Amino acid sequence: MTEEENFRDSIGTIDKEGKRAWIFPKKPSGRFYKYRKWVSYFLLLFLVLSPFVKLNGNQFLMFNVLERRFNIFGFPFWPQDFHLFVISMIIGVIFIALFTVAFGRIFCGWMCPQTIFLEMVFRRIEYWIDGDRGAQMRLDRQPWNAEKIRKRTSKWFIFFIISFIIANVFLAYLIGGDQLLRYIIEGPLNHVNTLISLLIFTAVFYFVFAWFREQVCIIACPYGRMQGVLLDNKSIVVAYDHKRGEGENGRKKFRKNEDRKSLGHGDCIDCFQCVNVCPTGIDIRNGTQLECVNCTACIDECDTIMEKVNLPTGLIRYASEDNIVKKAKFSFTPRLKGYSAVLVILTGVLIGMLFLRNELEANILRLPGQLYERKEGNIISNVYTFKLINKTTKEIPDVNFRLISHKGKIDLVTHKNFTVPSQDLAEGTLFIEINNAALSGDKDKLRIGVYSGDELIETTSARFLAPRSYN
Repeated sequence: MTEEENFRDSIGTIDKEGKRAWIFPKKPSGRFYKYRKWVSYFLLLFLVLSPFVKLNGNQFLMFNVLERRFNIFGFPFWPQDFHLFVISMIIGVIFIALFTVAFGRIFCGWMCPQTIFLEMVFRRIEYWIDGDRGAQMRLDRQPWNAEKIRKRTSKWFIFFIISFIIANVFLAYLIGGDQLLRYIIEGPLNHVNTLISLLIFTAVFYFVFAWFREQVCIIACPYGRMQGVLLDNKSIVVAYDHKRGEGENGRKKFRKNEDRKSLGHGDCIDCFQCVNVCPTGIDIRNGTQLECVNCTACIDECDTIMEKVNLPTGLIRYASEDNIVKKAKFSFTPRLKGYSAVLVILTGVLIGMLFLRNELEANILRLPGQLYERKEGNIISNVYTFKLINKTTKEIPDVNFRLISHKGKIDLVTHKNFTVPSQDLAEGTLFIEINNAALSGDKDKLRIGVYSGDELIETTSARFLAPRSYN
């Protein structure tokens, strides 16, 4: 294997001794970087505000694992709705897979929270304090003098504060924005366990953004491995036009007034600026690689260089291998059609289930270990426990039960009518009494209506035990 192909069995963040090789990427600039900034600012605002914004009284996004309550775009999901949550997650995975097949790892470069926070928050602070690539490399090599201590201390302190803010936002997704604000108002000393969890989250985020950085995308994230399976020659990725860049005799340094074409050299002037600006330390001229997150920094840098030497831009661009080699245009392949069909079907199923989902979940179960009871007048009585889950942000008042399928009576143990609190549950015990003559067997299926006043809001069923008939 030639030295130029060593990138195939090693990564840019590890040196020959297996130690961490720190990357000092050049500060990007250009058309795509400007677009990425606007997209990133919007997504940062979205990520920070989502736990505190409410839709129809529900937190916009919440993933309360401890209480098994989830809100997705304002729709509440309870443990009883776990199938809906699973379908939502599958739709998300297929959506990302579809875009990966079509446009490569574009999610990583433009929408992934890891990339957004690292490139648009932490690295920008680093450029502000330490300077651009050259200044950062000099600062790294110089001894620990007053300047280095001042810059390192300032940077690390700001990184810690931002990590602490991110940890608070992350915690708001887990326990709810209102709960977090209440903890802040009451004071951290009144919620020591929460404060400890918050500091642990802060340490994790600080480690990720201050040290681990791009290795999350290269080593830890499974999505980078997925793209190796999903990409093909028709996928549009950030690609180097090797046909144009290499020519017949390869790339060559730029010399003024030199006729490169007559000498058989391509348009690549081997300036290494596309390598210097890469946040994962790769050379895009080696082709599509695991580490590439499609951030477009190399596109902007290469276009800037091409303009300076009066050569056409687009040497590095969004393109497929077929487009570079065969000049083939993007087409909606059968593979993309298959993913799209599955995505449309699952989305339709989810929307249908959301519309059919009841706002009140009712479960009535016979009390375990209890048989029927005979009463005067040939009456048979069974005892049940009930659980009502209110999935809305409004309380449901004057709740009562009525038999729909049989003539009989339902008696609540503690109270007659009651209220189910908003986003909460009510549970208790009830007796159902039915005349034995109205029963068709020893295990009749009952249909029971749940009413709010006189309005039927839900129906459920339960089995009713009675003496075995020998007629």
